[in-house]
Amino acid sequence: KIKGFPFEKVGPYFNTFFKDHLPFELTNAQKRVLKEIRADLGSNAQMNRLLQGDVGSGKTIVALMSMLIALDNGFQACLMAPTEILSVQHYNGLIELCNRLNISVKILTGSTKTSERKKIHEALENGELNILIGTHALLENKVKFKNLGLAIIDEQHRFGVEQRSKLWKKNTSPPHVLIMTATPIPRTLAMSVYGDLDISIID
Repeated sequence: KIKGFPFEKVGPYFNTFFKDHLPFELTNAQKRVLKEIRADLGSNAQMNRLLQGDVGSGKTIVALMSMLIALDNGFQACLMAPTEILSVQHYNGLIELCNRLNISVKILTGSTKTSERKKIHEALENGELNILIGTHALLENKVKFKNLGLAIIDEQHRFGVEQRSKLWKKNTSPPHVLIMTATPIPRTLAMSVYGDLDISIID
């Protein structure tokens, strides 16, 4: 296991969202998966977990609550998707919830204007930006985080190995990794494709 950042607490971001802003009651499967993720994040090893579930099963809410744990421990988080359409969908789905918690979240894609891109880069480096959502544009060398603690990748099989590895170098130690997919993947195939990882399934 690669050494990772221990997220030792669940704080006000997570607890306030859970108590006051959760848009629906979590299913037992979502609660189980969150418990598994929290255990991973609290260890001294880098999390490397695959989250599998059908479209509409609630993977995104699990991803957000995982990012809130990162924020509670003083880290930033990112969510990378393979297409601009999917990135925008994630952004639109999370922005309102994040605004309620006074969390700064931005989206970065190939079509982001140069002026806005510069603002995002600056806010990311000085720590004002908490969560960055986007496409492979997140992998650009100019995208530098102050303290990236959690990287979430949607449909990772759409990215190349070299592309994915660039995210690991966005901090002094590799961030925790949560991979999301709606594609059913047999465990033996997942191990061969993704390596030494743990698997969670939302039924």
